[in-house]
Amino acid sequence: MNAKALYSLTYGLFIVSSGNNGKINGQVANTVIQICSEPQIIQAVINRNNLTHEYISASKIFSASILSQETPLSFIGGFGFKSGRDTDKFAGVKYRSGQTGAPIVLDNTLAYLEARVIDQKDVYTHTIFIGQLVDADVIREGEPITYAYYQQVKRGTTPKSAPSYISDKKEEKVKMD
Repeated sequence: MNAKALYSLTYGLFIVSSGNNGKINGQVANTVIQICSEPQIIQAVINRNNLTHEYISASKIFSASILSQETPLSFIGGFGFKSGRDTDKFAGVKYRSGQTGAPIVLDNTLAYLEARVIDQKDVYTHTIFIGQLVDADVIREGEPITYAYYQQVKRGTTPKSAPSYISDKKEEKVKMD
């Protein structure tokens, strides 16, 4: 099986954020999608080892800030390649608290979605958080960054904790039981 076929799936690039007990954290994610429109339901898929996962699990809230194509790699790296356990990812970043209290990143953001978790499903290394929208808004016009744009134009890389990570091994066999 050629796992690189998965690169043909289209994704956006988002900052998924949450808070718990007065602390906030966020991370880059490419797996936020709309599930249905009535009611308005979205999902975010987060690695179970991430601090953002811990906060969403505890607080049952999250936001997704939709990034623009102009977002600098350094900004993406600050949320994507550092742990909130070691650094304050929101230091120097413009954000505000949403209706649920979830932080909403304003820097480099075109629009945001804010949700309350109504269900979740553990899938091996990740959890699918299903949330009902409580708020959403457009901050400014622009072109949203896609994961393909991030990889092909900006030459960004993928952390091993991302659901879309594929090993660089030349021949990777996937065993299906």
